[in-house]
Amino acid sequence: MALWKPDPTFYPSPRMAAEGPREKLAYAGVFNPDPSNGKHDAMCVIDTDPQSSSYSQVVGRVEMPGVGDEIHHFGWNACSAALCPYAPHPHVERRYLLAPGLRSSRLHIIDTKPDPRNPKIVKVIEAEEIAARTGYSRPHTIHCGPDAIYVSALGNAQGGGPGGIFLLDHESFDVLGRWEVDRGPQFLGYDFWWHLGYDVAITSEWGTPNMIEAGPDLDLLVQGKYGHHLHLWDLRRRRHLKAWDLGAEHQLVLELRPAHDPTRPYGFVCVVISTKDLSASIWMWHRDKGDWDVRKVIDIPAEPADPALLPPALKAFKAVPPLVTEIALSTDDRYLYAACFGTGELRQYDVSDPFKPKFTGAVRFGGVVTHAPHPKAGALNGGTQMLEISRDGRRIYVTNSLYGAWDKAFYPEGIRGWISLVNVAPNGTMTIDPDFFIPFTGERPHQLRLEGGDSSSDSYCYP
Repeated sequence: MALWKPDPTFYPSPRMAAEGPREKLAYAGVFNPDPSNGKHDAMCVIDTDPQSSSYSQVVGRVEMPGVGDEIHHFGWNACSAALCPYAPHPHVERRYLLAPGLRSSRLHIIDTKPDPRNPKIVKVIEAEEIAARTGYSRPHTIHCGPDAIYVSALGNAQGGGPGGIFLLDHESFDVLGRWEVDRGPQFLGYDFWWHLGYDVAITSEWGTPNMIEAGPDLDLLVQGKYGHHLHLWDLRRRRHLKAWDLGAEHQLVLELRPAHDPTRPYGFVCVVISTKDLSASIWMWHRDKGDWDVRKVIDIPAEPADPALLPPALKAFKAVPPLVTEIALSTDDRYLYAACFGTGELRQYDVSDPFKPKFTGAVRFGGVVTHAPHPKAGALNGGTQMLEISRDGRRIYVTNSLYGAWDKAFYPEGIRGWISLVNVAPNGTMTIDPDFFIPFTGERPHQLRLEGGDSSSDSYCYP
């Protein structure tokens, strides 16, 4: 139902969002890595209020009705983009979480109101409906736009390509259809974001479902078959404008993080691995003299390691690749964080000058070799993976699972799921919160969303 006034969790600008109240709850998608046991994936509710007696605990849970979904990324039905001057839905509310199953292609609509600790599934959109109306499968990323809900998909219904984007209605959640009018050379899909003030969208590349669902394929990697392009689009006209080839050695072009300030036409994307030296990298796209371009701004080298300590996939390389599978940008656009799933590092960069990032610190959780400990839990396995930053930039929530079929290539012992927290001081210093640690038994958490929004959930139309 539409509201008479805008949702109070919508903010015209990122500056105003950072001044909003602290989150008291978080929602975490957790999946069962062995569907043969018949257990269901779930959306868990986490208490993030340090004044609460149940702080750092799971206080609610709703299970998916099917088995084998692999809940991965998810997002809100509406956000601050609804305040854009041309938005046709300014009075929707941030109420529903849309949680796709990356394997099942089912899309779950979860109502977090009236009881935020006791969410309910109110609708399930089946894979067959998505395929019939869009031609796509394996929905991945959810973004609330000013005109609709945008969903990226990794491939077609048969597990091949192309992947792309489709739209849902803000209120009815009807599947409206495929977004692209002219996709040009774009074939592989993964993440997408936009610059609303410049009327452009950016998309990145991983691989088709057939390329990724059995785990990483070394032959595909060596041949440069995984994604190594960025794509620029005309957002309103839904047409492809330009493709940048980052080089076939720069494989797995994943998470996109545009500047939150809509007057700043730039953003960052992580590249998981270089086939030349196992390094990871972060690239920046930017507008220059009326055109758009891309450049590499950060290199993160692999760490030498004793082969006896490495999983079979890495023994011959005698090194641990950082595997930067996630980045996050603080709402004030000052700090960029890189999650290194291989080494366990969480790296911080000052990107006040986005052309010249400065490395400013790191903490570690787990890692293939280091198993860096948590003060409350001892040695950890898995590595730093999904990140969610609070709107004020003072807290970073961290999970440790990438994707079931890929987890076991780097952590063959099996990942023991956990969620942790890093506190960020006003001067940028990071410390691991010794009191916040949530272990999971037989389940693995991937993404979190914070009550009222977070650093990667909203886009803004005002500086």
